[in-house]
Amino acid sequence: MLIVGLGNPGPAYATTRHNIGFMVIDELLRRNTSTPIKKASFEGDLHKAGPHYYLRPLTFMNLSGRSIAAVKNFYKIDDVVVIHDDLDLPFGALRFKHGGGHGGHNGLKSTDISISKEYLRVRMGISKPQERSKVIDHVLNSFSKDEQEHLSTWIAQAADAVGSLSQESWENVASKYSIKKFPLE
Repeated sequence: MLIVGLGNPGPAYATTRHNIGFMVIDELLRRNTSTPIKKASFEGDLHKAGPHYYLRPLTFMNLSGRSIAAVKNFYKIDDVVVIHDDLDLPFGALRFKHGGGHGGHNGLKSTDISISKEYLRVRMGISKPQERSKVIDHVLNSFSKDEQEHLSTWIAQAADAVGSLSQESWENVASKYSIKKFPLE
């Protein structure tokens, strides 16, 4: 299984809402002994832990699919899980979906073009600003102080869910780990 966290590379983006996928990958790597794999053509930070590959594309969000496709094709991986921020869900929501549209998310759009829409999505709600013109600022800014209080719990829940995908169907994982919003519901 290839487990991908979407985000943007570099310290300027490390704590932004758009990088929640990277944050979950960091937690998964913290929990598992892994070996880094260096290959320039992957355009990403790739680790192997047990039978799974963990990837943070380093191409910036709108080109994430290039990195995902390079790893998927090189290792002939069928099962891909993509962890990403979702404006259409309230902060703290955790949802699972197989296939579907990109909803304007440039990382998903790039992934769909590069590997098709047939992958599991771990959708992490970051809510959206009331004014459409503020979406870019919203996703590229850090979580609020109130949101930061729940961040580690939320990331841990997502990592638990992704870890369970090895033993259970995504539908079972979704029924156990889905969150509507914080506080946990």
